[in-house]
Amino acid sequence: MSSDLRLLQSIWNPCAHHPFPTLLSALQVPQSNACKSTRSFTSTVRRRNIRPVWDLPQRVTPSYHESERTELFSLKWPSPPRNILLVKKECSSEAANSLKEFACHLYNAYPSVSILLEPHTAHEIHGDLPFPTYSGEISMWSPQILHDKVDLVVTLGGDGTILHASSLFASSDNVPPMLSFSMGTLGFLSEWKFAEYKRAFREVYMSGAGVEARNVALDDSMSAPAGPADDAGPTGWSSIRGKSMGPSRAAKVLMRNRLKVGVFAADGTPLTSAGAATPSSISLHAMNEVIIHRGRDPHLAVVEVFVGGRFLTEAVADGMIVSTPTGSTAYSLSSGGSIIHPLVSSILLTPICPRSLSFRPLVLPAGTPITLKLSDKNRGREVEVSLDGVRRKESMSVGMEVRVTGEELKRAGSRIYSGVPCVMRRGGAAGEGDDGWVGGLNGLLKFNYPFGEES
Repeated sequence: MSSDLRLLQSIWNPCAHHPFPTLLSALQVPQSNACKSTRSFTSTVRRRNIRPVWDLPQRVTPSYHESERTELFSLKWPSPPRNILLVKKECSSEAANSLKEFACHLYNAYPSVSILLEPHTAHEIHGDLPFPTYSGEISMWSPQILHDKVDLVVTLGGDGTILHASSLFASSDNVPPMLSFSMGTLGFLSEWKFAEYKRAFREVYMSGAGVEARNVALDDSMSAPAGPADDAGPTGWSSIRGKSMGPSRAAKVLMRNRLKVGVFAADGTPLTSAGAATPSSISLHAMNEVIIHRGRDPHLAVVEVFVGGRFLTEAVADGMIVSTPTGSTAYSLSSGGSIIHPLVSSILLTPICPRSLSFRPLVLPAGTPITLKLSDKNRGREVEVSLDGVRRKESMSVGMEVRVTGEELKRAGSRIYSGVPCVMRRGGAAGEGDDGWVGGLNGLLKFNYPFGEES
């Protein structure tokens, strides 16, 4: 790229009306083969800018159908998904380059798709994309906008990236499907390799195409205003090359159960993460775990544990973990907790370095309410609370409670929704089952792997 072009780029603000855009568009040279744009567009000021996310149409909500052959659900779109949120691993050039390649593929191959980026990601990479993206300023980036606009979430990173993406919908009962590409260290949750991104996205995008009864009557609480009627036109499924997958080839989804979490003051008043009062009907969700920990305090925490409304024990430990089956392979596993298959409806209560060796981890039914109350016997007076690795701004003081229960599977007619719907990779000896979990777990944890160097 010439030095003159770089000078033009440095002085042109793509978000402002400026006389340079037409000239810049004429001189623009793609920076990589992946971003060679083939879709026609005009050289206007809106070509490469960041558009506000609230300009997008309302989200398309899919349905999930049970199958007799597998415990996974089948994903069915009533119309093609349009608003795709891309979330990448932070401080990773590999993830950034992969996101650009993936975004360019969507722009060229799926004309009706719009790409959403988090504010910091948009400002980081939008200059390398020859088409507009959708985002917003951090001060205006509210969770409710994401709940109303996002059809599908695509993550490029490790388990932490998936947890971050899930946390964006922590206050929502209806999380969009998540398609995850593994670019992390372990990758317990990531199903797909990035080299498979074209096949993976097409499988999700076309899931439900060709099904006769697409327009399922939605429950009032789940319905959204109809967007542009483009699903039958040249920008819908009909614009995608290749045959419809058909109802028997729908993408398979694993519903990863979450925890419903509430923090309460000593007088029973519910609190938000910011410490302000909030209606008791509002709660946050955690995909992995809820942790209370003594933090930097040198004294052990004294926590009163109630299970099903009955007093269980007064734990003296570094802290307590309440985790989902998904979170059983995280901090709970390092603290001696059991590994639980993600299809088992349960929650896991695990002490962190308890003073008494007789206090062992407990596996409980998913609907069992668990209350952790900080005892007035604490010498440190406060402990830290975190959900999926995000620490609550205010510490938990003596008398306060954390109330946790498993998220229930909800139904609206033939529709099923709750938890985090994760798109699973096809394959395995048994075909459509979730058999990959066993091989993946052994491959990551190396059960009975011999010590010493590899031969």
